[in-house]
Amino acid sequence: MHVSRLYLAVAGGSFRRHTTYRAATAAGVFTNTVFGFILSATFIALWTERPGLGGYDQAQALTFVWTGQALLAAMALLGGGFQEELQERIRSGDVVVDLYRPADLQLWWLAADAGRAAFQLLGRGVVPMAAGALVFPLALPADPLVWAAFALSVALGLLVGFAVRYLVALSAFWLLDGSGVNLISGLLCVFFSGQLLPLTVFPGAFGEVVRVLPWAAMLQVPADVLLGEHRGAGLAAALAFQAFWAVLLLAAGRAVQSAAVRKVVVQGG
Repeated sequence: MHVSRLYLAVAGGSFRRHTTYRAATAAGVFTNTVFGFILSATFIALWTERPGLGGYDQAQALTFVWTGQALLAAMALLGGGFQEELQERIRSGDVVVDLYRPADLQLWWLAADAGRAAFQLLGRGVVPMAAGALVFPLALPADPLVWAAFALSVALGLLVGFAVRYLVALSAFWLLDGSGVNLISGLLCVFFSGQLLPLTVFPGAFGEVVRVLPWAAMLQVPADVLLGEHRGAGLAAALAFQAFWAVLLLAAGRAVQSAAVRKVVVQGG
């Protein structure tokens, strides 16, 4: 099988696999929507008290909320995805079988995660966003070019998210239990992606720092692209920021993977 067809087949299989979890998907849609309403009520109160907070008006702030709910599962902002499965395969030794496949380990899991993310975007992303748009005055763009830029930004955000979780998963080669690393990674992702509050709300040097960390590429940047906060050269810079972190973290994952493979060979795995 041609290499590109192999990874497309892996992605397609992952997509189909997740379509079988109908009850979990329905529960996820319900949960995302309910939390979207709770966060919207909180944001309305906050932006009524502080108009223009973070550089957003109230409609933009509400759009940020529902964008976060739409991307929550696809970006795996609360954790999950493939990392626990890969960590278990590392602990059990089954990863040796993966390494013998005529496929690259990183690209295999990237393809699998792409299939998962595509399903989550459709299965758990569309309905919450539609529900939010029906109830609240969202600042959704009419320009199809903005939507196209948003789609590209989401794709880059998914790459960054995968790269972060791949590094976390590979920690299982050195740790007996990866649950602590998973927990820390999840907390960092939720806080620094903008899931709790837009990163533009944070003031001073702290705000400047959090906006250049890789987690910002997962939600803050795509949301700002959708809101039209990045245009022209600013849009190019925002997408380049995401691409920079995607390339850097994927390269780091490749380096850690090579070190892990050497560790397996040395130990006779």
